[in-house]
Amino acid sequence: MPSSPATEAIPSPDERQSIRRTLRSPKRLGIEVLGGLVVALALIPEAIAFSVIAGVDPRVGLFSAFTMAVTIAFVGGRPAMISAATGAVALVIAPLVASHGVNYLVVAILLAGVFQILLAVLGVAKLMRFIPRQVMVGFVNALSILVFIAQLQELINVPWMVYPLLALALLIIFGLPKLTTRVPAPLVAIVMLTLITVLGAITVPTVGDKGALPTSLPALFFPQIPLTFETFKVIAPYALAVAFVGLLESLMTAKLVDDVTDTRSSKTREAWGQGVANLVTGLFGGMGGCAMIGQTMINVKVSGARTRISTFLAGVFLLVLVVVFGDVVALIPMAALVAVMIFVSWATFDWHSIRPSTLQRMPKSETAVMIITVLATVFSHNLAVGVGAGVLTAMVLFARRVAHFVTVTRTVDAADETATYTVNGELFFASSNDLYTQFQYALDPVHVVIDMHASHLWDVSTLAALDAITAKYEAAGKRVQIVGLNEASAAMRQRMAGHLG
Repeated sequence: MPSSPATEAIPSPDERQSIRRTLRSPKRLGIEVLGGLVVALALIPEAIAFSVIAGVDPRVGLFSAFTMAVTIAFVGGRPAMISAATGAVALVIAPLVASHGVNYLVVAILLAGVFQILLAVLGVAKLMRFIPRQVMVGFVNALSILVFIAQLQELINVPWMVYPLLALALLIIFGLPKLTTRVPAPLVAIVMLTLITVLGAITVPTVGDKGALPTSLPALFFPQIPLTFETFKVIAPYALAVAFVGLLESLMTAKLVDDVTDTRSSKTREAWGQGVANLVTGLFGGMGGCAMIGQTMINVKVSGARTRISTFLAGVFLLVLVVVFGDVVALIPMAALVAVMIFVSWATFDWHSIRPSTLQRMPKSETAVMIITVLATVFSHNLAVGVGAGVLTAMVLFARRVAHFVTVTRTVDAADETATYTVNGELFFASSNDLYTQFQYALDPVHVVIDMHASHLWDVSTLAALDAITAKYEAAGKRVQIVGLNEASAAMRQRMAGHLG
């Protein structure tokens, strides 16, 4: 049956990602262009701030944002996701810059790109499926909190006019979408506040106060350092840390965008794409980077962009704005950009996860995983630490919960002088450690049957426990027969039993 016109007019989530279809639709192309422009404006103060954290010239961060965004638009696996210079990478490489200078930084970023490509080839992106949902929720909530906290420094010890300007910007950003969505509310807020401060000669902190904007295009950079093993030993730990932190943040952000857009993306392509982007950034003397959840949410959730066009234009607009229109961009009040980031923080946070009704239904162990992920990320300011803590907590709680599902039932046939034990559940290191204590060695008759048809052996800890049980009975002069093992369990026991010491 042919589709109705109304059905054909609404593109599917996958069709929304098509560059060709977007170029044919002025409305959708306009969304991509405006989304890229808003992201570019939001990237400028962030890139400058991250440059300060890393201890490099602001131009290094700005050029890094440009090269990362443009490169990832072509090689990345997640359309509409924004990659640029980030605070996570800046924190990692700051000690190297302080101790060895920019030349060592650039080589470390180049090596990090190589590591990321190698990790992609080794399939590290596939490990994302082992990250539980509650860790993802905690990751999102922690990032929204960090985005909000980062804005507070722009509201301390500032002229009093900053606060009414901020309130006005928030009113526009939250209120305008209820009237119209033809133009992004953050862009309207930025333009309005800039006009008000310029025409009213209001003195408030501006983008220009963050640092000098570049006046020329980026150029190739050739680091001057000795290419020796000693140099490798210095930069390798930093490069590996950048590679892991960058991939973790990028893949987690890609998974989040998948959920927001109801589409799928290639995590493996995203992994090696990040490596290629860091290589390109390093060749231009940049500080490296990865996906940015704040700017990505501006692009995807606030502006409604869905294709690589917005990512590419975000990088291009950034370069044009700081090089050609640097004097105008410098006039943008920080209050406008702070308001945009506060809205991003609010929109990113998973409010449903902390509703009383949700917390009442959610198992306490799942809530604990989310809270630990949030606390570890916020207090360490390190996404890798937060996610690692969350995954470890989830693993421990899962093992503890599953361990209690194992039951051992004993029946005795007095006439046949046989005791039968039926083991039910999944046997691994957490559950098999208690298995040894479930048998009545002294009271059982001479023949003992251990029925395993309702269980599965997962590791050598279980095999060792069965060996110990058998040895205990044999030492008492009793015969043990293990029956009912499934094919995989029987094969593992045949291969390993009696050889575990």
